[in-house]
Amino acid sequence: MARRPAGPPPRDGGRRGRMNAAVGAIAPDAATSPKAPAPKPAPQAADPNLVLVGEFGRAHGLNGEVRLKSYTAEPRAIASYGALLTADGRSLTLAEVRPAPGTSPDMLIARVKGVSGRTAAEALNRLALFIPRDRLAAPEDEDEVYAADLIGVTAFDEAGTVIGTIVAVPNYGGGDLLELRSPDGGATALLPFTKAFVPVLDMAQRRVTVVPPEDLFAPPGEKPADDPG
Repeated sequence: MARRPAGPPPRDGGRRGRMNAAVGAIAPDAATSPKAPAPKPAPQAADPNLVLVGEFGRAHGLNGEVRLKSYTAEPRAIASYGALLTADGRSLTLAEVRPAPGTSPDMLIARVKGVSGRTAAEALNRLALFIPRDRLAAPEDEDEVYAADLIGVTAFDEAGTVIGTIVAVPNYGGGDLLELRSPDGGATALLPFTKAFVPVLDMAQRRVTVVPPEDLFAPPGEKPADDPG
C-alpha cells in the first residue's frame, strides 16, 4: 500500500507493511527526475475485485524462466500469494523468484509451475497477474492506497488540465514516487507521492490532482564536461 505522507521520511527509509504496502515518505525538497521511456502499462482487469500485482516480461535464458515486474511492496512477496490470476481466467503459480540483474528492485526472474523451455516462457510476455481484492487488508486511512490501484490513474493539475497517466509507483528507498507519462508520450517523469505534490486523491473517479514543477517532463540537460559519469 502506498502512503501519501506529509512529514519527514522514516529513519530506515524502507518499504514495509502489508502486501503491496509501500509505506514511506520523501524529503520535502526532493527533486523530480525524468527517465527513459517505460513499457506500456499493464492492462487492468475487467473485474474491479482483482488487484494487479505483477506483469511478466521477456523470457530469461533457455530453461523456462521469465522476467517479472512486481508491484508488491516487497517485490519477492508476490510469490507468497499462491495462485495468481490472469485477465483471461488462467491461474498461474510462481515456483521461485529472485532479483533480476540490474538496479531496479521491482524486477525479478521467475520460474512458473508447469512452464519449461524458452518458447513457453516467451508466451507469458506482457501477461498481467492479479489476486482477488478480498485477500488483501483494507487501507487504514485516507492517505493509504494500494500502489497497484494507482496504475492507470489520470493526473490533473489544479486547473483541471491533464498532466499525464500514472504508469508505475516505484520506491528506491526514500519513499513512494509516481511515475507519470505525458499525454504526448515520450519519456516519463517521477513525482514524490506526498501531499505537497499530490494534494487530492479521488480513487473512485480514478484521478489525482498534482502540483508538478514546470519542467516535469523536460529532458535532462547535458552533463558537465568534468562529470565522471
